[in-house]
This record gives sequence, structure tokens and C-alpha cells, in this order.
Amino acid sequence: MSSEARIHLERVGKTYPGTKVPAVEDLTLDVYDGEILVLVGPSGCGKSTTLRLINRMIEPSGGRILLDGEDVTHGSPDKLRRRIGYVIQQIGLFPHQTIAQNIATLPKMLGWEKARITARVDELMTTVGLDPEQYRDRYPKELSGGQAQRVGVARALGVDPDIMLMDEPFGAIDPITRDRLQNEFLRLQGELRKSIVFVTHDIDEAIKMGDRIAILGERSKIRQIDTPERILAYPVDDFVNDFIGTGSTIKGLNFLKVSSLTLTHYPRMTTDEDPQKGIARLQESGSDWLVLVDDQHRPLRWLSEDDLSGAEVDSEEGGEALGEFLESDNTLFQALEQMVQSAAAASIVVNATGAFEGVVQMEHLAKAVRRAQMEARLHYEELEATNT
Repeated sequence: MSSEARIHLERVGKTYPGTKVPAVEDLTLDVYDGEILVLVGPSGCGKSTTLRLINRMIEPSGGRILLDGEDVTHGSPDKLRRRIGYVIQQIGLFPHQTIAQNIATLPKMLGWEKARITARVDELMTTVGLDPEQYRDRYPKELSGGQAQRVGVARALGVDPDIMLMDEPFGAIDPITRDRLQNEFLRLQGELRKSIVFVTHDIDEAIKMGDRIAILGERSKIRQIDTPERILAYPVDDFVNDFIGTGSTIKGLNFLKVSSLTLTHYPRMTTDEDPQKGIARLQESGSDWLVLVDDQHRPLRWLSEDDLSGAEVDSEEGGEALGEFLESDNTLFQALEQMVQSAAAASIVVNATGAFEGVVQMEHLAKAVRRAQMEARLHYEELEATNT
């Protein structure tokens, strides 16, 4: 993500005629090149109004809007919108037009040649996972909600805009389809690197989709703006804390990796070792379990002292199954999921060759969370010191 702002809102406000209270008040905000900035907040706080101010579907009452350093506050709104892709929850497909015609709307308005339009439509349909041969000539009523939403994204990408605005684009879809579309869009963003302002009321969606999150209060006042992991680690006030809700610590584990941990020594033994050696290692370590490994140090079973009291150790019977293994790039949330299902209350970590590296235990997670919280707190203390 570049440090250059693609979109800059400078003290932008909106007060509707006949009202005294602004819908948006004195909002200053930057959206950087290649990032997804998510606007999230309670209903009526001005999220969607802010989005519409950016492409001037609503005219600001004050302030300036700059795209790539150019003040577009008073220029042609139509010209501005041709630079910006726009996706809304209701999708807004034209029911009397085919899917291809819907996607071709803006290229056609810009006077593209027919062959170029056809090629672009087919390219975009393929990009969003719709086979052009199968879907090109269908009408919106013949699509599922998820398919229609894909068409909406394709239409917004019609002339390859650098900037996209997305207003609750996945809000009216069932949870399973929504999760798939979110994942697909994040995959596309990894390739396309658009600058995106994404509005949602769902903090979990904001955490998943955003490179940064702006939590808005009344009149689009920014209460906190930062990366999801820093907001989860250190909500700056009660409003933010209440909006995030319970479970912020658990959600924050999604941003911490197994690679960030220092794994302590954990007792183990090979299949050809004397079980008494295993018992001695258990007693020395104070652990209730050890890991049985093969001759290449690949983990096989959890074994307790009772399991080791027999005449010999069986690599396929006795003890407890290990469950799924973790590698260095797995998250601590995944580690926690494995941990709570484990007989030993620990998650097995292996290296690239499958050899046993160690285990993740609850104490590791607690230390990682405290470290993240301390780093976030120090970050905000440094910001405060810089601004005073």
C-alpha cells in the first residue's frame, strides 16, 4: 500500500436543507493507493452519506474533495463518476438488459468500439467467476443473489477505475454466499489493487475486508481509524469498545501468526525409545502429555503416563489423536481452535518437512495478546506526543 492519498476529504460537511444538525460534519479523511478503507458505525451515523459525497451523488455543503491531488469539488459530477466504480447492496442492474449489456453500460457511454466492449465484458465476467458463454445473454431475473452481486462488481470495474466505492455490497446475501463473495473479492483485490472505500454496519465484515477501518460516530465523526489488528488490540474509548463488542481479543488472534511465538521445549519421544524414558521426561517437565514422533520426528500421538506404563508403545493405538497440525504462517486463532479440541490443550506445530517443532499453549496466546496490546498502546502514546 502506497503512502500517497488517492482520495482526500478536507473538512467535508453535509447539512440538508431544513435541518440544523449536519449529516456529516467537518470530515477529514485519506484513502491510500491500493487499500481498502472500511467505514463502519451505527445506523444513521453518515457512512453512506460520506460515500455518496465522494462521487458527488450528494453535493457537499462545505470542504474539499481531492482525487490524486486534483480538487474535484466543483467540477463535472458526471466526469468524476466515470473515474469511480460504484457497487451498492441493491446492485441496481437494469432488468431489461442482458448481463453483458449491464456490464457494458459505462464503456458504451464512453464510446468504446463494439469489439473492445465485447472483449472487456468477457474478461470481466471471467474475472468475477461467471462463464461468459453461459451467462452473457441471461437477464438479471435469471441469476441468484450472489451471481447478481458478481455482475454488479463486474459493472463497477467496466472501465478499470482506480477507485471503487462499495456501499454494503454483500449485505443482502445469505451468510455462506456472502463469505464466498468476500473471499473472492479479496482475491481480486490482491491482483487489481484498487483504492476502495467500503461501507458496512458489520464490524466482523470490516475486520475481514479492511486494510484500515474508520469507526464513525454521529455526523461521521471519526472515533478511531487504524488497522483492524490495532483497533482490536487497543480501542481508544468506550464508544469504540462498545461498538466492537465482546470477543475483540479472540478476533485479534486472526492477525497474529504462529511465527511470532517463541516455542518452548515440549517433551517428546520416538517409537523405539524405552517408555520409561518418556515417563521420566513427563515427570521432569511437569507436563501431563508428551508427543510421540517417528524416526523422522514427525508427530504421531499424544501420550500420557498411563499410556507409557505398558510394555511397549504402539504408534497407531493408545494415547490420543493429535488433530490438525499448524505451520508458521497459521494464525493464533487457528491455533486456539485446535487447542480447544486437543486432549493436551495444546496445538502441534510442524516445519515444512512435517517434523515436530513444538506446541502452542494458552500461555503463548496470552503473552502474544498482551504484547499486541502493549505495542498498540505505545503507538497511540507516540501519536499523542507527536500531536501535542
